[in-house]
Amino acid sequence: MAGILGYGTYYVSSIYNGLQGLQKKGEASPFREIEKVDAKAPEPPKWEGTEPVNILLMGVDARGFEEGEIPRSDSMLVASIDPVKKKMYLFSILRDTYTEIPGHGSNRINTAVTHGPKTAMKAVGDLLGIPIQYYVYTDFQGFIKLVDSVGGVDFYVEKDMKYSSKADKNEYDIDLKQGMQHLDGNKALQYVRFRYDKMGDFTRTERQRELLKAVAKKMQTTTSIMKLPDILNAVSPYIDTNMDVNDMWKLANVGYQSKMKGSEQVPPMKLLVEANIGGAAVLTVRDPQTLKDYIQEVLNAPEPEPKTGGSGDKKAGGSETETGNSSGKGKTSSGSSSPSQEN
Repeated sequence: MAGILGYGTYYVSSIYNGLQGLQKKGEASPFREIEKVDAKAPEPPKWEGTEPVNILLMGVDARGFEEGEIPRSDSMLVASIDPVKKKMYLFSILRDTYTEIPGHGSNRINTAVTHGPKTAMKAVGDLLGIPIQYYVYTDFQGFIKLVDSVGGVDFYVEKDMKYSSKADKNEYDIDLKQGMQHLDGNKALQYVRFRYDKMGDFTRTERQRELLKAVAKKMQTTTSIMKLPDILNAVSPYIDTNMDVNDMWKLANVGYQSKMKGSEQVPPMKLLVEANIGGAAVLTVRDPQTLKDYIQEVLNAPEPEPKTGGSGDKKAGGSETETGNSSGKGKTSSGSSSPSQEN
């Protein structure tokens, strides 16, 4: 009994220390050089624990940047969790979306983080029409460490993917074969970075959503929960967030109990307009209010009513319908459909 209690104490203490290490302050913060600028941005709204919570996930390509420099976002996603309905949604934001960056005029959405995380949160929240309470910021290495620390994921790669660049000494070349396979951190990064097909960033954001859904599902397994101290220790050096430990405990509990209900590209194709502003090719939103309404429609879509079969009350199908793209471009081993700086 003493041994069990001792391990329990060690486990909880290790998790607490690991969570505490994710929030960087002072010289440890990647945003230390722009803290004075970011301090002028509006404070993110507080999350009380019962209303929906929205988390901005930002991944950057830090190659070629000096320590303390902040590159533009390579990927931007918003995880929306409803703690009452136990539902999660994932939105990926096209990085060339042209919108207002609070306090800094209008520009591509992926430039917002260069003015600080609070500015990025406000810009994304204004675009989607929802409050963004938290952010999580990482780079390529952080993503690799996360996937490796959960033991990789079994995932269906929908086609051969190949890309080579001497600019970074071929460190981040892409070479994947079509088919179901086990993706470690490096291969998972290759998958979410590939954009050399006809739809470019459109299909890439879809891949990012689907791969992250597979990682999130793996994180909810008993094995990953038991390995949580090691996972946190592996990713901590590469991640920054504004969540404190209490926030993380609450979110971890809500996330574990919630089910992923869908994922969407933002803005959706029907609201996109290609434009040239200041000599740069960007994507503008046809009607900003319609975009906000669209987000609410996704988040508040009613549950599909169970269908009854021909005999008795047995439910037909046996699975819930998700909102989102069902093109089947990629599949995890469970059968769910899958799917910036330069690569």
